[in-house]
Amino acid sequence: MSTKPDLAPTPNWLDGYSASSGDLFGDASRPVAECWRNVARGLAGLTDADPSALQDATARHAADLGLAFRLTGDEDERSWPLNAMPLIVGADEWAQVERGLIQRAGLLEKLAADIYGPQTLVKDGHLPAAVVAGSPFFARRMVGRTPPGGRFVHVYAADLARGPGGQWRVLQDRVRVAGGVGYALENRLAMSRAVGNLLADAHARRLSDFFAQMQAGMAAACRRENPRIALLTPGRFNQTYAEQAHLARYLGLPLVEGRDLTVLDDRLYVGTIAGPKRVDAVWRWIDTTALDPLSFDAKSRLGVANLFDAWAGGGVEMMNWPGVEVLESAAFAAFMPRLCRVLLGEAPILPNVATWWCGQAVESSTVAARLDELALLPAFGQPIDGLDSRDPVAGAGLGIKARNALIDALWRRPMDYCGQEIVRLSTTPAIIDGKIVPRPFTVRAFVARTGDGGWTVMPGGFARLSSTNALPTSLMGAGDLSADLWIVDEKPTSHHLGSRVAGDPPISRGGGILASQAADNLFWFGRYNERAETMVRIVRAILANPADIDGSGGQDGSDGGGVLPRLTGLLQDWGAISAETAKLSVAKICARALTETRLPSGVAMLMRRRQQVGMALRERFARDFWRVVSRPMPSINVEQPQSMLGSTRWLTEHFSALAGLISENMVRSAAWRFLEIGQRLERAQAICRMARQLMPDAGEEGDPPLDPATGLGLLLDLCDSQIIYRSRYLTRPVANPVRDLVLLDPDNPRALVFQVGEIVAHLAALPSLRDDNIPEAPLRAARALLGELQAATAADMTVERLAAIEGQLLGLSDAISSRYFLQLDSEEAERRTRLL
Repeated sequence: MSTKPDLAPTPNWLDGYSASSGDLFGDASRPVAECWRNVARGLAGLTDADPSALQDATARHAADLGLAFRLTGDEDERSWPLNAMPLIVGADEWAQVERGLIQRAGLLEKLAADIYGPQTLVKDGHLPAAVVAGSPFFARRMVGRTPPGGRFVHVYAADLARGPGGQWRVLQDRVRVAGGVGYALENRLAMSRAVGNLLADAHARRLSDFFAQMQAGMAAACRRENPRIALLTPGRFNQTYAEQAHLARYLGLPLVEGRDLTVLDDRLYVGTIAGPKRVDAVWRWIDTTALDPLSFDAKSRLGVANLFDAWAGGGVEMMNWPGVEVLESAAFAAFMPRLCRVLLGEAPILPNVATWWCGQAVESSTVAARLDELALLPAFGQPIDGLDSRDPVAGAGLGIKARNALIDALWRRPMDYCGQEIVRLSTTPAIIDGKIVPRPFTVRAFVARTGDGGWTVMPGGFARLSSTNALPTSLMGAGDLSADLWIVDEKPTSHHLGSRVAGDPPISRGGGILASQAADNLFWFGRYNERAETMVRIVRAILANPADIDGSGGQDGSDGGGVLPRLTGLLQDWGAISAETAKLSVAKICARALTETRLPSGVAMLMRRRQQVGMALRERFARDFWRVVSRPMPSINVEQPQSMLGSTRWLTEHFSALAGLISENMVRSAAWRFLEIGQRLERAQAICRMARQLMPDAGEEGDPPLDPATGLGLLLDLCDSQIIYRSRYLTRPVANPVRDLVLLDPDNPRALVFQVGEIVAHLAALPSLRDDNIPEAPLRAARALLGELQAATAADMTVERLAAIEGQLLGLSDAISSRYFLQLDSEEAERRTRLL
């Protein structure tokens, strides 16, 4: 009788972990420490005890979710650095943090109300006037303005540090933008995919209830049933745009930019394809000074003219109220303990990091004398002499020259500086280079208003692991890692049973409102994508041509039936290659067309432009779709034409994958229709242009002769119609049958008439602004062209007729833009004009 061998027990990664003093795992109570061990054992079991494999799997899940961020100054996004080892905090320890955060949120609310109201704190001497008036974020125009709902703060974040003794302290308050709240959600989503049931087994509290209550609080502030709340973003080049897009998608909020919005009769509206729609509240992710160029910074291109009048008159709610960012300055932190006692009558539950504002004589002398023990930072969050950023600089790390220059600057303008205690951070276990090692960490915690006006705290947060022992900073830096924060109970509670918000949302269908700018981006996404595919098809046809690839002629001394000059001419006419490039060898022509980034129709340029407009649509795209869009182009090797041909095949499959995702995964909403209209319009123009070059009667005087069968066969290939032609006609390609198939056959999805028919159907399904049931201009123009094509015969489709139709398609594009889209800035308008 045989017996199975005993399986080796799963190792526990924390058995050999060297916890320093103040480590989150080392300080944990016995039940929480056991939870740590169970989680570590479970993580080891997922990947055969290989930490590197677990980290790789977690990174893949983060990439699948489309998580990304951008460092300041970067043009391209970076992969989101999520560590696979979570931070685990017991519910009892976190309860104290929750009480402190709620107390602090209430304190900030009272402070904002006093600063923009009676200002008694300054009058009574509890707060120096310079701390308020000296801040560039103090919005004087907001003094005396009260929010319609009476509340200044709706969403609040605090950067927390845990000291070696286990005491949590506030590093910085964040009331302008609760940046990181979306990343906390995304980290949890990625971890839930990576670790399976470990979250539930550890009794980690859910985050969904926090977001539901936050949304209910925003809705309650609007005082309207089913209000429309928009997330106002600075745009796709903002460092946290990916986070904003994920938040908007998760919460079902329209993601809008300032140019999407307009103020009419002191009400805020978003421009949509169906006309202006009222916006009841804005969750802003831009500074107060940028909100209204007529009332604040006239140079702002992010805001909305007359928005000040709208919120001052109660026409729109703002989260958070404009001007509250004055509370974020380090100068305010120096007075928080006193202000807490004055306004709330109690000591702070969560103490500040000790801070001295140098605008007072005693404090400035103290900071100068103790500079080796302290960090120095700007008092009001702006770069100043000796400090190029808002992050703290340790005095002990300064050279003699820099130290003396900084002290001189401090004495010249002491009110611009703050001294701050240097924080020694707790550590936490982290997976670094395949090993479990301690890393210092900070946590950004989040607080939000609930529907009844109270406060709720996220049972988790955005944890950041520092790559060095440098001072904590406000932004993700190169080499830093993020981690998920688990708040765990000793046993399951109501926190693990889902949302406490009762009732199902009302049934809704469709894709919600479609802002004009989003429709514009979808339209051009479709056009860029289709143009890039067309260029790749032409390059592939050139590479597959029997002509010698070095450009010296065909294998028999011919020029490939005269098609090579025609195809090269198409690339040049479209703006994929220059006239100088057209004189080079065939291999170099194809390589330039694929890699061109200066001309408007180079494949690399088109894919870059597609990526850029796609970034503004990422909240609308499924993750699989965005992952395909984000794939980099394959490398192009001009010395290996066959390898280049393989690259064109890869690109063709790439476009086919996108087409499949569009066809199968996108809801048939107005968003899908605009993407389709862009693609169909671009394809229709391409068919006209290719047919004009490859028909027997094409070409101009002096062009090399074109073999009719070769040209027609190539046109069939470019229009994916070769197989259907062969099944219908037992003969070589002949002009009129080819014309009929690629231009006039309504059943051929690659035919010209099919594209126009689809455009008509999409335009007819879009909402109309007219009350008289008369079709709008784009639909009338499209129907006129469709009727013309339906009445035409193959013999009618001459080169001249095709040129006229191409002109009509350009006019149709202009009509669509005029009716549905916003006016472009001059740079973008010029770029698109060059493309057309």
